[in-house]
Amino acid sequence: MSSQRLITKQSLPLVQKFAYSVGHVLNDLTASMWFTYMIIYFHQVKKFNNALAGDLVLIGQISDAVFTPFIGYESDRVKGCCNMGKRKTWHFIGTICVMCSFPFLFLGCITCDNAPDWSQFIYYAPFVVIFQFGWASTQINHLSLIPDLTDCANERVGLNGYRYAFTVLSNMMVYGIAWLLFDVHQTSDASEQLGPADSSRFQMLVLIVVSIGILFSIIFHIGVRERAIENNPESLNDSASMLTIEKSTMKQVVMSWKCWLKEHQFYQVAVIYMSTRLVVNISQVYLPMYLTETLKLDKDSIAIIPLIVYVSGFVTSLLMKYVNAAVGRKVTYLIGIGFQIGACAAFYFLPTGSKLVYGAAILSGVGGSTMLVTSLAMTADLIGENTESGAFVYGAMSFTDKLSNGAAIALIQQLHPCGAGCCPLCISYYRHILTFVPGGMSVIAGIALVTLLPQVLGTRRKKVALLKQVTENGTRREITQDDSYDSDEQEPLLRDCIENSVKAPSFSGVPEGKDIITDAT
Repeated sequence: MSSQRLITKQSLPLVQKFAYSVGHVLNDLTASMWFTYMIIYFHQVKKFNNALAGDLVLIGQISDAVFTPFIGYESDRVKGCCNMGKRKTWHFIGTICVMCSFPFLFLGCITCDNAPDWSQFIYYAPFVVIFQFGWASTQINHLSLIPDLTDCANERVGLNGYRYAFTVLSNMMVYGIAWLLFDVHQTSDASEQLGPADSSRFQMLVLIVVSIGILFSIIFHIGVRERAIENNPESLNDSASMLTIEKSTMKQVVMSWKCWLKEHQFYQVAVIYMSTRLVVNISQVYLPMYLTETLKLDKDSIAIIPLIVYVSGFVTSLLMKYVNAAVGRKVTYLIGIGFQIGACAAFYFLPTGSKLVYGAAILSGVGGSTMLVTSLAMTADLIGENTESGAFVYGAMSFTDKLSNGAAIALIQQLHPCGAGCCPLCISYYRHILTFVPGGMSVIAGIALVTLLPQVLGTRRKKVALLKQVTENGTRREITQDDSYDSDEQEPLLRDCIENSVKAPSFSGVPEGKDIITDAT
């Protein structure tokens, strides 16, 4: 006979949705400056050596990659402090680290502005490491709150969408403030090209955005209530949402970090997430250089064009919940790949000074937003009910993201045709970077997605444990099958696969000794 589950899903209050959505704003604001303006600031304002600027970014990305899985593991393990919950505790620690370190990256080298590049490199490196630790702590625990806050798949997509919407708004805020500083407050005798004279504008920008981020972090900690999650591997899934015979015959599969490493979907989703982040971040880092060096646009373009990218991304993110519900994760992601490849082709063929860059920016915003929101939703689907190790999964995904981005940026800087500053070779160099790196990673992401097409996201190789009731010497007790891995059969988590015999009591309408076969279809 068919068994059914009655799922009661409660919608999160609007206030809590808003408070959660703004919990990553400080990270988003600082990440926008890190990826969009870090290279161009050291390149054209500080006149830093190109290779050293890339190495500084690499140190940051490697630090983030190393910290991320350990933060994820500790976040799953500890209970938190001061009644904040384990996720919010780590989020708070990360916020403190970010606010105390990031401003120093754009305030100039205090008392050593005229020192050699290598000595300034030593000055900046500790601030980069502290910033990346705080950024990773905030990011992982903010993402890990999604499956903790709600069990509803559409609610999770919605939270990812709202979260990304505020990511886009944060980037828009950075670019809007930058536009005011670089264009509206531009004096008549100032140069149209970036240079050391613009150092004070970057200082004002970083102080403003960090102050705004702190305000939103306070709103997050006041408005979000983290629910307690019991991590007991031997406990039954006794949620009120499980109201059928599965509840009495099934035990939740508990996934440790070692279990995740045995799941092939873990690696497939990791490739998709890593490729998506490379597409978005490399585009963000080198778009300002492409605008000023390849297209020869004025310096206010480094605020206006990225702003267009994120406006189009913001509008797209608001539609993601509905598009995902209508056509599914995989088709939605393929649509995003199509837009992104179109943007890369446009960047390649645009002539110097072309205003068609606005159209290419829109394509890039739509494609990047679609790919990023959907890849995050895929990660949440992969975790499913296993929120006890959700932070490790997000940490591992972020590990691939940070390490690959750091290596890519460092390699691009090492291969730069000019030692410091720019030369005529920059024109074609940045055109090729903005075309072939995001475009190539979009293709790799598409190949990884194709390998997922025949599969259902969230399936496990680890078997669901069945509980059998047996009677010995007049005493009824339960025995549990051992959790194991079977390479020949995939079983979805907590659903659809109970075909073993279960002894039923006589009052159920089935005589003692007969078998009930449950077929969840």
